[in-house]
Formats: sequence, C-alpha cells, structure tokens
Amino acid sequence: MANPQPTIVWFRDDLRLADNPALTDAIERGAPIALLYVLDETSTGLRPLGAASRWWLHHSLVALGAALKRSGQRLILRRGRARDVVLDLADELGAGAVVWNRRYSQPERDIDADIKTDLRARGVAAESFHANLLFEPWTIRSGSDQPFRVFTPFWRSCLGRMEPRLPLPAPKRWPGSATVISSEMLVDWRLLPSHPDWSEGLRAEWTPGEAGAASRLDAFLKQRLALYAGHRDEPAIEATSRLSPHLRFGEISPFQIWHALNGGDERDRGGPDRTKFLSELGWREFSWHLLYHRPDLASANFQPRFDSFPWSQPEPALLAAWQRGRTGYPIVDAGMRQLWQTGWMHNRVRMITASFLIKNLLADWRLGEAWFWDTLVDADAANNPAGWQWVAGSGADAAPYFRIFNPVLQGEKFDPEGAYIRRFVPELAGLPAKQIHKPWTSAKRLDYPPPLVDLSASRERALRAFASTQDAG
Repeated sequence: MANPQPTIVWFRDDLRLADNPALTDAIERGAPIALLYVLDETSTGLRPLGAASRWWLHHSLVALGAALKRSGQRLILRRGRARDVVLDLADELGAGAVVWNRRYSQPERDIDADIKTDLRARGVAAESFHANLLFEPWTIRSGSDQPFRVFTPFWRSCLGRMEPRLPLPAPKRWPGSATVISSEMLVDWRLLPSHPDWSEGLRAEWTPGEAGAASRLDAFLKQRLALYAGHRDEPAIEATSRLSPHLRFGEISPFQIWHALNGGDERDRGGPDRTKFLSELGWREFSWHLLYHRPDLASANFQPRFDSFPWSQPEPALLAAWQRGRTGYPIVDAGMRQLWQTGWMHNRVRMITASFLIKNLLADWRLGEAWFWDTLVDADAANNPAGWQWVAGSGADAAPYFRIFNPVLQGEKFDPEGAYIRRFVPELAGLPAKQIHKPWTSAKRLDYPPPLVDLSASRERALRAFASTQDAG
C-alpha cells in the first residue's frame, strides 16, 4: 500500500502545541506531518516586525522547536514569500493537505486566500481554522447588520453568544514525520540584536514560549487576579497578567485564558476581578474587529474629521527626549524607560505617555505608534494602532481629544509613593513622595532634565488646534 500523502502544518501567530486546531486536524488525518514556520518579509502589504518582536520571535521559535523535538518532531524553518515557500514545500513532499489557523489583517488574509486557491487547484487540500480570537470578526454584527464602533455593545453582543469552545489538549500521540530535505538555521535569520545587544533587560523580564505563557497565567490566577480590579491601574503593583506578548505570538490562546478564569467555583465567575480582566480580553477582540473592517487602522484616522488636524512634526531632540524618557515628567519618563529596558509598559502609563506625545507635544499619533511597534514585545497589528487612536481621539469609541492627561496628577494618583518612578528613574529615588512627581520643586541638584514643555501652555495649544479642526469641519 502506498504511503499516505503528508500533511503540512503551517505555524504563524500560533506558536503552541495545546489548543492548536490546525495541528489537531493534521494529527487526526493520520498521515505523516511536516511542521513549517515561514519568515515572510517580502509579501505585499506585510508590516515588518519591530526589533523587540523579532527578539521575541527568535526565542519563541527556539521554545517551539525544543517542544517538538521532545515529541520526536522537527520544526522546518523557511524564509521567503509565503506563497512560494508553502507551494514549493507541498510539491517537494507530494503533500496531500496543508492546514493553518486563520489570520485577520487584510494582507495576511489575501496571502492565505491565494495560497488556498493555488493548493486546491493542484489537488492539495487546504483548510484553515478558528484559533486565535474568541469571536471571529465577521460573526459579530450590530442590530443593523453593521460592524460595531463602540466597545460596550460589541462586548455585550459577544457575551450574549454561546460560551467559547473548550481548549484542545496538546497532542499525546504523533504520526510519523514527513521526510524533508532542508530547514534553514534560525541563527541565520538574524532576529536578535548584536551591535549592540540591547536585549539584556528583555532576557531578565521574559520567558518566551508556550511554557512561559502557561507559567504567567498560573502566577496571575494564583497571585494577581485578586488584585486586578482594584489595583490594575497602579504600575508599582504587580496586578496585571503580562500575558500580552504570549497572546500576540499565540503561545497561549484566548480560549485557554477564558476557561482558566471561568473554571473552578461558579460563584466566582461574576466577580469584579474576573469580569474586569475578561473585558480587557474583550478589548483585544474589539481591536481585531476594527482592524478587520478597517485594514488601514495603523496609517489612517478612523474618524476622517481628524485628517485636517494640524499635527506638528516635533524637533528631533523633543521626539528623542520622549523616546528615551528625558521629558522632565517622571511618570512619563518611567514608562518610556520601562519600555526601553523591558520591551513592555504598564497600560495606564501607555495612556499617559501617549497623551503627552500627542497632546503636549502635538505630535501625530502615528509617530508614537511606530515607536511602540518597534520597541514593544507585544506589538500587535490591531491593539497597537487602536490604542494610539483611542488616546488621540481619532479612533473608534475613543477618548475625546480634550481629555488630556496631566502627568503630574496621574503620577500622584496612580503612583502616590513614587515606587514605580524610583525603579525606572533612579536619579529621583532620594526625593520624598511629595516632590517626586514635581522634581523641579526640590532644592537638591538632580541629574534630571527640566520639564520639556509647560503643561498648561501645551494643553491650551492642543485645545486650540482641536477647536480649529472642529471649526473647519
């Protein structure tokens, strides 16, 4: 009897073995399998990964490869245009099927659709699966059959549907492996920084991979969930999950998180901590819903009336001061330095730093979105631009433009003792709590810059710019 034709599993933003529907399907087919990851930096429309994401991807692929090796499997690495790589490998193996989990940005959907058409034209089965969002974007519509533009009714609609499916277990038995001629070496992809190697802080902070994701979730449930609703806005307190980069690379699925939070005693399901955390998972869903319907979310104002807004182009020195945490406003500088050192920033501080750039420096939100895209380990094609447009007031369900965060008041409210600032702005560590948010009031000589702009004057400038836009409309 002839050997069955192999099945190719094409990994993308789903670098995990558990709750991986495409992988489960391939194993159930019973044919030998080939496990493929493609580094596609050339297909039309794809946004190149930022430096921090490249660092994470390298280590996530190392972790996935090691997990597969323990199961007697091998991860095949190929670089190039995804269509060419997938079709060439299918020809090389005489594959009978190629399976993958769905993606939702327009360029990736176009790539996947073309590959599916080409494979089927060659007589190769091609199937895609629902894996990385709780609710696929086309399934959630308003009562008037339109995409939602406001989060609360969107999430209410999601919650009114059938509970998300149970996560799938990791494979216990594997079929044989397809014979593959070659795999590229991960080191040759040069995803890691080298000259200089700025990743020491990332290595100290993170453990990329499926095991690291499971450990983060377990620690959150046991140690931090009970603090979430009451303390999630306080950056000095470890009350958040820090699962975002693991979700971004698919080392854990939202189905796994959903059911981990909703397991156990049913009396706890409606508790404020669980409810609030799941709503934040809902904001991730909402961001992807927006991107699906507005593919230009990272480059165009969601609300066209902001197209006439008189954004400024900050002087390079001003932009660099914001990027490196030298603005003279401690909570802003602590956040930007946390980002530079660890590849991550507390969500409350993301809003403060974004507001400062957009409204106090009057900079185009796209400048900040691009910086975060390059420096965040959780830089997400949907969440990142949706968050920046929310702060700018130009997005869906956005904060109104005239909501301008005062970084001094925000610091006093959410970091009252200055613990977060002392960690990331050590030159201010000796100041008392009453002065640490306004270091210019101290008589001490400090190796710290004066305020970059006057908060009151820059706020008034921003409001005048907004008013001119309203008048023009």
